[in-house]
Amino acid sequence: MLRRTILTTALAAPVLGARAQRALDPQNTLLMQLKDGLVTIQLRPDLAPQHVERIKVLTRRGFYNNIVFHRVIEGFMAQGGHPTGTGTGGSDLPNLPAEFSAPSVARFLRGTCGMARSQSPGSANSQFFIMFAPNSGLDGQYTIWGQVVSGMEAVERIKRGDAARNGVVVGPDRIQSMRIAADS
Repeated sequence: MLRRTILTTALAAPVLGARAQRALDPQNTLLMQLKDGLVTIQLRPDLAPQHVERIKVLTRRGFYNNIVFHRVIEGFMAQGGHPTGTGTGGSDLPNLPAEFSAPSVARFLRGTCGMARSQSPGSANSQFFIMFAPNSGLDGQYTIWGQVVSGMEAVERIKRGDAARNGVVVGPDRIQSMRIAADS
């Protein structure tokens, strides 16, 4: 069980590259339990402080526990974070302003965690997605708030949706629990 210790990222070398030698800050490490294993996500307050704070607040409220991945598209991403699983809204908190990163600073790669939104750049709330593969079309258009550093194999096993229905999943997989490592 994790304690208030620094987490190492040695197993995350394929995802983080040179950053793999750094330790993770438990205050900025998210632990997501899926049916197929634990996913560790390094939060990125350096890129998106308001979005990271929102993820932490909702996680600490238990908001994401038992939430479904309602839209999952093979070769693209898995999206969840809507309380009823329909993908048409968010939490009871106000929407967030965009915190987009320049592509020279951060890109949407495999394991990148981004905030979902409507057509309005300032409409992110609670929904997020995890990338299965790089997608440069999202760079500078969506907020990056984290990066999977271990457990991507569990993310890969999330049930896929129907491509003809824009990835809508029938009988979707759920986030069993989410917590901040420092709270363990």
